[in-house]
Amino acid sequence: MLDRFNKFIEKWMAFVTPLCLLVGVCFPDIAKHGLPYVTYVFAFMTFTGALKSRFRDVANVIRNPGSLIMIMLMLHIAIPAVACGLGHLMFPDNMNLITGMVLEFSIPTAVASMMWVSIFEGNSSLSLSLVVIDTVLAPFIIPFTLHFLIGSNVSIDVGGMMKELLYMVALPAVAAMCLNQLSHGKVIETWSKKLAPFSKMALMFVVTSNSSKVAPYIRQMNLQRVAVAAAILVLAAGGYFFGWLIAKLTHQDQKTTISMVYGTGMRNISTGAVLAVAYFPNEVVYPVMIGTLFQQILAAISGKVLTRKKEK
Repeated sequence: MLDRFNKFIEKWMAFVTPLCLLVGVCFPDIAKHGLPYVTYVFAFMTFTGALKSRFRDVANVIRNPGSLIMIMLMLHIAIPAVACGLGHLMFPDNMNLITGMVLEFSIPTAVASMMWVSIFEGNSSLSLSLVVIDTVLAPFIIPFTLHFLIGSNVSIDVGGMMKELLYMVALPAVAAMCLNQLSHGKVIETWSKKLAPFSKMALMFVVTSNSSKVAPYIRQMNLQRVAVAAAILVLAAGGYFFGWLIAKLTHQDQKTTISMVYGTGMRNISTGAVLAVAYFPNEVVYPVMIGTLFQQILAAISGKVLTRKKEK
């Protein structure tokens, strides 16, 4: 039964996460009770997602790091800088919205990207290595990116943020990889499949709980917030496009192209939402959470486009 539930959620993921967002917005007084537990639930999600990871796979990619470096440069320099510039251009008097836009595109690549890469037969080792390395480095990259692009315009608790990311992302990922290594891969068969449905439930819980913080901004939608949503959609779609463009310019094969597209296009929005809720004013949460409306849908569309190009 749990396996059927897991397959059902994977099939309809493009609609499940936006639905959870809407539930949190419609019932914020109920959803907000989950906020104190979000960090722990997210740590479980990270642990479950990293159970298939092996230090050996990461080492193999590091030996030929060209594609990995290009993705990291896009993820944490090019796209955040564009987001910051667009934010200043569109909302010059609102640092909260600018901060939210930069945060949305400073967070690491999504663990869910591995699912889409697997579906469309991409380079799984590259995607796995990207997720592991980007996740482990997140406690250092995110505060640095925010400090560099936003600077003293907003108050950032760098130490607290790094500690939160360490417990929520880095340590669970390393623990899962160690467990995989010590069990010689047996944990993938025994734990990974059994925990997968609960990981999906955890994602639904995190999105629903965090959505309660953004409820007032979505319920009282105005032209400015519509503009923010449009900007996030354009930037998110741009992430997929630039991943494809860089892959083509550097003459990557189809498998690597698919991994680069999803690596630069998908973000671990739940991480950004947890940080936004914990360390910034509520208005910062809106640009981050609104991305959940588009991410899975854009992932599905990108896969169809890439598959069509392959068939031609």
